[in-house]
Amino acid sequence: MWGRAVLLGVVWTMALSGAVAAQQVPPPPADPQQPAAKFKSAVDLVSVAAVVKDRKGRFVSDLSRDDFTVVEAGEARPIVGFRAEDDGPVKVAVLFDVSGSMRVGSKAVDAREAARQVFSALRSTDQAALFSFDTRLDRVHDFTSDYGALQSSLGHVNPPYGQTSLYDAVAETARAVAAEAGTGGDLPQRAAVIVITDGVDTKSRLTPAQVSGIASGIDVPVYVVAVMSFLDDPRTLEGSATAETGGLQDLARWTGGDLFMVTAPAHANVSARQIVSELRHQYLLAFEASSRPGWKSLEIRARGRDLVVRARSGYTAGGRPSLEAAGR
Repeated sequence: MWGRAVLLGVVWTMALSGAVAAQQVPPPPADPQQPAAKFKSAVDLVSVAAVVKDRKGRFVSDLSRDDFTVVEAGEARPIVGFRAEDDGPVKVAVLFDVSGSMRVGSKAVDAREAARQVFSALRSTDQAALFSFDTRLDRVHDFTSDYGALQSSLGHVNPPYGQTSLYDAVAETARAVAAEAGTGGDLPQRAAVIVITDGVDTKSRLTPAQVSGIASGIDVPVYVVAVMSFLDDPRTLEGSATAETGGLQDLARWTGGDLFMVTAPAHANVSARQIVSELRHQYLLAFEASSRPGWKSLEIRARGRDLVVRARSGYTAGGRPSLEAAGR
């Protein structure tokens, strides 16, 4: 049994998603040399949660330690700990966009429906919290298993108004989730941030790469549910990809999450259930942290089978990323 992690330690929350073979590695935060919190063990361990699917999108749950390879900065690392997690509890923070751009069309209504679908996908053993943001972050409701209270809290979220500090809000929420997940046990609940937004950012001081460095370094995956009209969907012939959508997709996949585009209530239901399902089905791999400080890229591979592995893209050795380190 691995040691109990200290708050924001060398990672022991859950990460997933982002087909590693296809994703870029984000640059590290500006100053990754800060002192790091550590496991109470003889060595510093890094743990990475991975979701494995076959080419048809089905979860693969019969793998062993020998089926995996951990590659750090191009070098294979010995796996010193392994556990298969299946159907366990999750902890999510729903981050709700209340900026002025959400007033366009039915975005605000669709966003509330997407949040309700997330809460409906959770069980009594799970926990969720509700945050909202425009140029500042508000904690609307603390973590709870009372989803009726969370549903009611959606009615108290401020109406859309003002500019958007989307990336700043994601970074702050990731830190809040990591703080919650790092308390009260050897293995915290799987934790993630679920952002419900139209993808427009007008006032953030952080870039997607900086936020992904922060979230990846503390092992908090970011899922983005982008609410938009059918004509704005870049998957349609009429629509075209935007810089905002591309930045959000990079951020999500670098952290081990993913981007979902929602143009109808049915899409929100499917997206919510897929996110929660991925959080429940994970493999946990541990290896010894590098003795050389700095950002270390990671790739998790499944050997000998035509499988897709989703996991975060890296970690910071010898330091912990922060908003200050990222230039805030």
